[in-house]
Amino acid sequence: MIHESILIRGATVVSGEATRPQQDVLVKAGKIVEIGERLQSSADLVLDARGLHLIPGVLDPQVHFREPGQTWKEDLASGSRAAAAGGVTGFFDMPNNQPSVTTRDTMAAKKALAAEKCVVNYNFFIGATRENLEELNRVENVAGIKIFMGSSTGDLLVSDPRDLETIFANGNRLIAVHAENDEIINLKRQVFADSTDFADHMRVRPPEAALSATSLAVTLAKRYSRRLHILHLTTADEVAFLRKEKSKGPISVEVCPQHFLLHAPEVYERLGSLAQMNPPLRDKAHGDALWAGLRDGVIDCIATDHAPHTLDEKDQPFGSAPSGMPGVETSLPLMLNRVNDGYCSLNDVVRWMCENPVELYGATNKGYIKPGYDADLVLIDMAAQRMVTNGSLHTRVNWSPYNGWRLKGWPVFTFVGGQIVYREGQIIEGLRGSEIRIDDMRNARPSLLNSA
Repeated sequence: MIHESILIRGATVVSGEATRPQQDVLVKAGKIVEIGERLQSSADLVLDARGLHLIPGVLDPQVHFREPGQTWKEDLASGSRAAAAGGVTGFFDMPNNQPSVTTRDTMAAKKALAAEKCVVNYNFFIGATRENLEELNRVENVAGIKIFMGSSTGDLLVSDPRDLETIFANGNRLIAVHAENDEIINLKRQVFADSTDFADHMRVRPPEAALSATSLAVTLAKRYSRRLHILHLTTADEVAFLRKEKSKGPISVEVCPQHFLLHAPEVYERLGSLAQMNPPLRDKAHGDALWAGLRDGVIDCIATDHAPHTLDEKDQPFGSAPSGMPGVETSLPLMLNRVNDGYCSLNDVVRWMCENPVELYGATNKGYIKPGYDADLVLIDMAAQRMVTNGSLHTRVNWSPYNGWRLKGWPVFTFVGGQIVYREGQIIEGLRGSEIRIDDMRNARPSLLNSA
């Protein structure tokens, strides 16, 4: 059912800086109209939100929803439903599809699919190759340019420093990098060519491969004053390096929950191929350094790198099994559970998952509960307890590396454009999100970095 207006009564409204109890929030025509105590307003639908917390919708800035080309794993419909169930109201999807999204035409085709299928808001990265510089700079309204510095799908590998320099030197659009040194990885592959141990995945892609590529990307960003975002950081080495170097250029950094929650060697012994992703899961010392970097601001935001494969595809020996794991549906509950365990505050989570991604990428009218902003919202129950269970998820592959984890703190309502798209376990059918508008000036020079 479409509601022209919704009044959320008595919620605790949370931002990155403040927590305001017993607030009413009035939503009309997709926008937040009024916020205050005991509003004297009427609405088509009135929700009693006493005992619940209201946060801005999460923006997940790195997912792989597999469409076009591999829709048996995921598509824009199933991926966006998983997002809605997890309190994620917007996502940026990566370009390593079949075909790769490297031109204005392939980008337009993908956006048309999203408009038909997505129940949450969306935008996309365009993929860099060695030959498509004009397309990278002329495509309109994208989250940024994605560069795979380590091995990837199709023609999306750009590892030669000369090719990388050409891209960094020409244009001002945000560049997001998968930072692994392909030469180091290829040498390590030869060393572990006969291995059957999934824990060797982290040895094939060692910390020095990550640090080498991250160092090169930072050098180029500083040389050309180019906006750089480092995707899915995984090592203590990179945290230490960025603690010294990050402030010297327009550079931001993200981390995925799995890289500070799942640790080698135990995770490989327990999950085998299900624990395999790129960059890899590492030992607890790296995870602790990542968490410290997130807490002290070296790392700016949280993403998931949601990259699903079916269980049948994963059921292969080391060296043959594909890398990647689902995560968009569980990222917010994992962080709410961490709040309940005392590791951080809900204000921290809002800053890392809602406000900072919006500021870093220049997403227009998102990320805040303020009058005039889009009504992309999540009502959460911090006391709700539920187990993550394979077979009961919205992602098409229907498994999670967190299977069997009991988490405390879950979304109960997700609003996109002022409409309820997820309500107490159910996706509301027939609703669609919209394309996220990117402010190119903020994208190139985000206010979050300018104020740092």
